Amino acid sequence: MILDVLSDALLDTLKVLPFLFAAFLILEFIEHYSSRHNSRILSKVGKAGPLAGALLGCIPQCGSSVAAANLYAGGLITTGTLLAVFLSTSDEALLILMAHPGSGRSIASLLVWKIIIGIIAGVLADLIFRGKKEEKDCKDICKSCGCSDTGGILKPALFHTVRLTAWLFLFTFCLNLLLAFIGIEKLAVFLGKDTLFQPFLAALLGLVPNCAASVLITELYLAGALSFGSAIAGLCSGAGVGLAVLFRSNHPLRENLKILLLLYSVAVIAGMLL
Repeated sequence: MILDVLSDALLDTLKVLPFLFAAFLILEFIEHYSSRHNSRILSKVGKAGPLAGALLGCIPQCGSSVAAANLYAGGLITTGTLLAVFLSTSDEALLILMAHPGSGRSIASLLVWKIIIGIIAGVLADLIFRGKKEEKDCKDICKSCGCSDTGGILKPALFHTVRLTAWLFLFTFCLNLLLAFIGIEKLAVFLGKDTLFQPFLAALLGLVPNCAASVLITELYLAGALSFGSAIAGLCSGAGVGLAVLFRSNHPLRENLKILLLLYSVAVIAGMLL
């Protein structure tokens, strides 16, 4: 049975490999040539920051959330704009969904709801926490996760593809093995499906500053173990490495903890409502 599960996981992963590489090449091209432009947009939109942040944040990859974290640390964007970017960021979730036939409705719903949630939460945050931080020099504003430092798009595209493929294979194998032993219904019950508890758990999982969290949440949703609302909760709180960059670049610590609490709270509330 384990060999069957292993071969199924390998085949499922290989099926999406060409698509993932093509998608990452396109995304790296966009990020390579527009990251500075996106940063300038975020820093100059003023009161429309949450709207621009939510729209730019929904582009897969960690670039927007990393740029937003550095811009916030430099006092160039508001709390609401940063929160909007973090909430709308989906990391690799959209790519995984796009690689599965018949997931068009899920992709559209995910994008629309995350943008709406990001805009509403961002506007409310700016009304409550008025003004920006004191502006300062921010040398790392356009720095991504470090894989693109040497220039070009082929190497980072390969890096992201290999990394995501490894995570996808690992989680697909573990999930298929779990399903083979206990079944989808028992797994869903264990994760609190159709209860108010599940969005809390999913949002907590989403806070892990790594693409592994978004991969796991998406795979659980596709397997039917997570409800759509819980998947939204987990993917809204999942700001990728942007959250780690915020804690590294921004001070004081209590300000970062406030943003973390806001992010988690909004994600849970949105998941419960949906």
